[in-house]
This record gives sequence, C-alpha cells and structure tokens, in this order.
Amino acid sequence: MSSHREAPATSKDPVADNTDTYAFVSPDKPNTVTLIANYLPFEAPFGGPNFFEFADDVTYYIYIDNDGDGEPNVTYEFNFEVVLGNPNTFLYNTGEIDSISSPNWNRKQFYSVTRTDQWGPKVLASQVPCPPCNIGPFSTPSYEALAAQAVQTIAGGRTVFAGQRLEGFYIDLGAIFDLGDLRPFQSLHIGQMANAVGVNSTSQFGVQSIAIQVPQSDLARSSGWGQWHHPDAVIGVWAAASRAKATIREGDGIFGSFGPPVQVSRLGNPLINEVIIPMGKKDLWNSLSPSSDSQFLSYVQQPELAGLLPALYPGVFPNLMGLTAARADLVAILLTGIPTGIVPGFQNYTGSTYADELRLNLAIPPTTKNPNPLGVVGGDLAGFPNGRRVFDDVTSIELRAIAGLTYPLVDKSYTPDGAASLVTDGLTDSDTTYLSTFPYLGTPQSGYNTAPLSAIAS
Repeated sequence: MSSHREAPATSKDPVADNTDTYAFVSPDKPNTVTLIANYLPFEAPFGGPNFFEFADDVTYYIYIDNDGDGEPNVTYEFNFEVVLGNPNTFLYNTGEIDSISSPNWNRKQFYSVTRTDQWGPKVLASQVPCPPCNIGPFSTPSYEALAAQAVQTIAGGRTVFAGQRLEGFYIDLGAIFDLGDLRPFQSLHIGQMANAVGVNSTSQFGVQSIAIQVPQSDLARSSGWGQWHHPDAVIGVWAAASRAKATIREGDGIFGSFGPPVQVSRLGNPLINEVIIPMGKKDLWNSLSPSSDSQFLSYVQQPELAGLLPALYPGVFPNLMGLTAARADLVAILLTGIPTGIVPGFQNYTGSTYADELRLNLAIPPTTKNPNPLGVVGGDLAGFPNGRRVFDDVTSIELRAIAGLTYPLVDKSYTPDGAASLVTDGLTDSDTTYLSTFPYLGTPQSGYNTAPLSAIAS
C-alpha cells in the first residue's frame, strides 16, 4: 500500500518509480534529519547478469517545503552515471568485489548531489560511489562492510548513501489486492476462509535507496524549529523523479534525451496515489507538484476503500457504513497536517494548502526506547504521520484511519467500530530487518541465499 507499481506509467518505468519516502529526526543523531527516497520496486536478489542500478537518464529529487505552500524551498538533486570497465564481457563482476573501487566490479555507478535553496543551486559532492548489488558469497562475501564504504560524508557535515537496500516496507500484498483480504480476519471477509497469518510479500526484495542525513538547520525556515508548537518547526517532504521531455532512439541501440526535465513520479505519504487517487488520474497526480492537490480533495474526503470495507466485511463496520461526512481527519493526516489542540503535545500543521507531503515536526525528539511502529495512533509522537520512520507500520495505521479510528479527532460524537482499532494485514516491523544507524534500511538479500517464495508463503 505504499507506492509500488501505483500508477500505469510508472509501473512500466520502474527506475523512475518512487516506492517509498521517509523523513524522521535521526534517532542516533537527533540534531539531524534523515531523508530517504526509494525507487525501483521488487528487485529480485538474483536479477542478474544486469543487476539493478539507478538510471543515468533520470533525475532524482528530495523536496522540502518549509513555508506550507506545497512548493519546494529546499531541493536535493541526485544525478547518476555508469562507468563500464570492460565492455567486452557480459559479467557484472569478473571476480570477488572486496571494495567499491575493486577492478573486479565491471559496472560501477557514481552520482552527484546538488542542494538548491533561495540562493540558487550548490553542488555538495560529485563522483560519489554507489555500492554493487548483493550478488552472493563468492562475488560479495563481505557485503555489509562493502555497503558501509558507500556511506560518505559530504559538504556541510551531511552524510549520503545511494545503492541497494533491503525493502523496508512490509505488507501482505498478495492478500490485500485479492479483494481487500486481510488474512487475520478473512473468516469475516466475503471469501469466508479460515483466518491465517499475514505473509510479507516484499520480504526478500531489494530497492534502490537514496538517503541523506542533514543538519536540522538545513531544512527549517527559521530558528523557531526548536519549539514543537511553533509553525516553523514543521516541514513537508516528498520525493520525485523526472525524465527529459524527449527521447530519440536510433536503430543501432543508441538513444539520447533532450529538453527540460518532466516529472514522472512523486511520493509524499504512503497509500495516497496507490489507493486513494482513481486509476484515470494516477499519472496526472505523478506529474504535478503538491501545490496542485486541491483538485484531488474529494478523493481524500470520501475514499473508495472506506466504502468497500463494509461490503467486503459484512456487519463488521456498521458505523463506518453510516459515516457519510467528508473525512476531515484524513484531510488533516494526508493533506494539511494536524493542528495544535487535536493531539496533546503534538502538531504538524502546515496551513490551509492541500498538499501531499510527509509533515515532520523537527522539535519532537526521536523515540529511542521502545518506539511504537503505530506512530501517533499508538501514542508515539515521533512516528507516522509525523514524518515516517523506516519501521513504521503505515499499512495498519492507514487502514485503521480509513476504517474510522481517527474520525473522533474531528468529531468526538462518532464512535469507531471495534474492528477499526484492530484491522491489520497481520505484519509488524519484526517481519523484516533494519539497521540502527544510517542509512537504517537493512542489508539486501543476496541472490545465492534467497529462499524459494513457496518457503516464505508456508
């Protein structure tokens, strides 16, 4: 339910498909913020001999809006370049890769980082190396150490990483897209099957991840970010990818890209384009800036899934079935932020402009002891929808919100159905692995060690 294959055009252009965006105050460095944008969904670990990489004809962006107008005030731009060592071999590597500069790695990738603000663009780093993909014990025997070499310090005390990571987004896609089946509750579903344990459909896949850790002062509009109730403490974050306006292909396999960049993918909050925006407008959504999102307001106010849940689970959501009012709670969570006074000690309100952004309050410290992956609805104010941490259970959070659990925030007379606080696909953050330090997403599986999918399902 994040943004994997969420629109017709990006499903055909995976290197530009922004799968997940994360923004959180770094738990081990609380004076910094970590921003992560993932691309290229469902990377099979054994996907050689042409293993996965960023596209050198796509420009990747992480945007920060710090004045609430749905337009970027700070931009981090990433451009990639492939350097081919030996064009006369089909091999990705010709021996063990023991460092990111190893001559045995035949297809290296490098990137530049440019920061743009009101003063214009500034190149922070160039020729930053990526790590290879995790191939197997003969090719990449010490992969964790190899990937750690790609964590680089750049100008201004910033830290970057770009390369393959383990998919951190856990979800039972196989069940959910089968008419909204949730295995722990499927005896209540129209399918009437026995309840079962959720299956993490993404558990072995990799993604191409761009991560940057920056000082909080890099992002905030003013020094007011030190107080949680101050408007300038809140930033909005989203990621995007653009291609040149025109591509010309020659008959000999050579092609060139020309013209200004055109946005083909974007993602702030998980779920919103994939499940809330209708099929005929998904590609339009991907082409626009968040400042244009008012035209999609009605889909957030009356999400299709909220109407489907009572039909798919007869008798389970009677109160939700009677909830016909515009969903101001979902508008606040996804499009404006939550104002002061709704949740004690918390706000991430950016104003009246409707815009799909991850809204992060910089002044709310990270939860370093027993963080709750249910975030704000679980009483952990450092989690989603206050930004998004890599382990946050956004599937359960958003399913529960759509099921009516959060509607009392705007109408205390409404009583959510009992199932609204329980609905889940049956997975938790224990169904995958993470790192405790930057870049936080776990070590990708190697192709050699990948178990058959049938073993996972069982």
